[in-house]
Amino acid sequence: MGTVGTSQTQLGQIILVVGPASSGKSEWAEHLAKQSPKPVTYIATAIADPKDPAWQDKLQKHALRRPQSWSTQEIPTALANCLQQAQAEDCLLIDSLGTWVANLLTTEDQQWEQTVNTFLDSLDQTPSQVILVAEETGWGVIPAYQSGRAFRDRLGDLIRRVGENATNVYLVTGGYALPLTQLGQPLTAL
Repeated sequence: MGTVGTSQTQLGQIILVVGPASSGKSEWAEHLAKQSPKPVTYIATAIADPKDPAWQDKLQKHALRRPQSWSTQEIPTALANCLQQAQAEDCLLIDSLGTWVANLLTTEDQQWEQTVNTFLDSLDQTPSQVILVAEETGWGVIPAYQSGRAFRDRLGDLIRRVGENATNVYLVTGGYALPLTQLGQPLTAL
């Protein structure tokens, strides 16, 4: 329980796009979604904050890049439920797992693990195509605060668990999208 299984070739296709902040990972994910023959639903995990103009500006830039034919849903915490309701004819672009983790950061460890397992099980069982965007966070200094370390560890573990059995994993950095599933060696093979 709680791991993306091998049945996704029979169900939906799972694509994971990771990278540092402002690397272009959302743009790459949008590019992949535009290639899908399925109607795209953009799942925004961000919570709009009218008191933060810089955040509002970033959200607006993302919205302006998306085709008008895409529908948008704001789902800050209930991703598993969203996946459970998805249909085979859907393409879901979830942006982003880092924001989702941040939205749930105050949950206790046991509840968090339960939430992650439910999410991963739902991802494994969804018949839809799913493109997930996630921030790589552990490439810098160790956060000085416990909440920062908890965020880094939770997101890192989640990315690894999603990526283990994703159909495709891309790393976006330095102006390039690298196909990790083609170039890399999965740690599960060790």
